[in-house]
Amino acid sequence: MTDQLPTGSKSEPSICIVGGAGHVGLPLALVLASKGHSVRIYDLNREVLKRIQGGEMPFAEADAEPLLRQALDANRLSFSSSPDSIADVPTVIVTIGTPVDEFMNPETRVIKQWADDSLPYLSPGQLLVFRSTIYPGTTQWLESYLTRRGKKDVLLAYCPERIVQGFAVRELQTLPQIVSGTTTAAADAAAAIFSSIAPQIVRLAPMEAEFAKLFTNAHRYIEFAIANQFYMIANSAGVDYNRVLEGLKSNYPRAKGMPTAGLSAGPCLVKDTMQLAAFSQNQFPLGHAAMLVNEGLVLYLVEEMKRKYPISEMVVGLLGTAFKADCDDTRSSLSYKLKKILKLVAADVLTTDPYVATDPELLPVNEVVERSDLLVLCTPHTAYRDLDRRNKPMIDVWGFWRTSNAEGRPVDAVV
Repeated sequence: MTDQLPTGSKSEPSICIVGGAGHVGLPLALVLASKGHSVRIYDLNREVLKRIQGGEMPFAEADAEPLLRQALDANRLSFSSSPDSIADVPTVIVTIGTPVDEFMNPETRVIKQWADDSLPYLSPGQLLVFRSTIYPGTTQWLESYLTRRGKKDVLLAYCPERIVQGFAVRELQTLPQIVSGTTTAAADAAAAIFSSIAPQIVRLAPMEAEFAKLFTNAHRYIEFAIANQFYMIANSAGVDYNRVLEGLKSNYPRAKGMPTAGLSAGPCLVKDTMQLAAFSQNQFPLGHAAMLVNEGLVLYLVEEMKRKYPISEMVVGLLGTAFKADCDDTRSSLSYKLKKILKLVAADVLTTDPYVATDPELLPVNEVVERSDLLVLCTPHTAYRDLDRRNKPMIDVWGFWRTSNAEGRPVDAVV
């Protein structure tokens, strides 16, 4: 019997989302429910399921709370933490992806383990859609694997998400959706589902769709690495990179997409870049170089602090621990790498973040500013825009607070 929570949809679900309480699954569940679908949210985290069931979003997501209340009021959501949740549900959307191990190699066994656990509950004609990053060739491999296990009549599709975390509800309804399937019937069935929420369907073959997801994230990661490399070159020469950036972008359309420097991290960019590297037998020098630059920016900043300040006598305050601005997700955040390294060389390290509620070491921002001798802006949260920094020395790689005086020189002290 399915381990259902006490309340939920009164009608049988047409869609079950595996990992449905996460950053990929929950926004999708809410958007699908808003379009009239009956959705079962299957997740192993019962505490988070109870929060969602009570009308509370477990993470920051723009426009999500009204949709959650609407879906609950309309009885379009049900909740489960048992593997048999997928049994007899016409469409199963799987939001678990392929992580990388400590050697940056893909952990493809995660998909196989899920398939093995789910085999008893898969049925002929059921649509199985994978949504998160998967290693190239996984969709075709899974089709063969299911066939060998007597599940050849399952319709298998890969439809990668391409949303920006925190704005998934908006982007699911405004961005084109890539759809692929191992058969025409699978692709058609997946297209029918996503046509109800997306403005356009783009059809690709399964491996094309897998590459589309990886190429998108690797491209962004490399772009950020270029900016970070430029920053280190300019800064080492005593030049303000952000001033250069403003100048070269001024009314020059070919440079409008050049990003600022910053701590580039998160749960997808480096992971997906390294999956491409593994697939190409580590013949992806651009990807490896991007990782070295983006991860190395932290080390560069520490060395610059040691060069310019008596860091061993100073308390360093880190502003922001989320991996990006106006977000509460700390996964793979470089703020923690910076904190770990500074703990070895500074007198003390203090951290704060207005969004993150999962780190017991975080302090109120005013306390961090008051107690610190040097501040580092790790995450450019909007909430920091008018922060009283009390004239403390500040490292602002992002150029978030960069203003100019009459001589055109940066007012803030930056590394």
